[in-house]
Amino acid sequence: MPAESHHPLRFQKSQIYFDNRIPEISQSSTNPKYTQQGFDTAFRLVANDGQLGSVLGKYAVQKWNAKTVAVIDDRTAYGQGIADEFLKAAQANGAKLVSRQYTTDKATDFRGALTAVKGENPDVLFYGGMDAQGGPMIRQMQQLGMQTKFMGGDGICSGQLPALAGTSLQGRQVLCAEAGGITPEYAPGMEAFRRRFKAKYGDDVVIYAPYAYDAVMILVDAMKRANSSDPAKYLPYLQKTDYKGVIGETRFDQKGDLQSATLTLYTYNDGKRESLGVQR
Repeated sequence: MPAESHHPLRFQKSQIYFDNRIPEISQSSTNPKYTQQGFDTAFRLVANDGQLGSVLGKYAVQKWNAKTVAVIDDRTAYGQGIADEFLKAAQANGAKLVSRQYTTDKATDFRGALTAVKGENPDVLFYGGMDAQGGPMIRQMQQLGMQTKFMGGDGICSGQLPALAGTSLQGRQVLCAEAGGITPEYAPGMEAFRRRFKAKYGDDVVIYAPYAYDAVMILVDAMKRANSSDPAKYLPYLQKTDYKGVIGETRFDQKGDLQSATLTLYTYNDGKRESLGVQR
């Protein structure tokens, strides 16, 4: 989740690993800065916020036929970053920005920003921030009689959103995305992994467990190809990873990001979250 993946300790640790030439693979960090520090020891197995925001911007235009968009963000590194990427992709696909508003990650009243947005009557409103603000924002949109569709990233894409938004969250007018997701051809392997995990540990697989599992196996694969467990020797092989695991195919770009990252789109109807499938 964004709260963990944007924690300052993540960057402090990656500095330490880099200084000591120890490879690190994150199974959940989504902050773009994680792989933008120039550390050739840092890799990740999920889409970053830039990739996520970009897919949502394209989806708004190509699937929701949005001609105009409005953006509100909470001025955090996460909220502003994902909102900027959404807007960049939406505009690249032909949408027009009609309103850009701001709030904070502590705010509870969004009627001022929403009234400004309502006056422009956009097809889609994108919110860069967390569910604690996204839910009340959706509720206040209904109170203002707004019919605009609502989008957000993994920050709002939670099981708590229905309780925070109340009865206003229905009719599939809200869409969000989470980093990660298994494409159909890898679904049987994931199901087999779930069965093995349950049989051995007695617990169900939690969201990032398969990613952590593949992270370990990718390190092992690099060691095997290098015929060494010395980081100095297997790091070059890690950078050339071409691995098929539980989560799918893993190949890293020059920064350590996935060349082809997946994310899962969700909508809400009658207070329940529904998957719209996996996108690349």
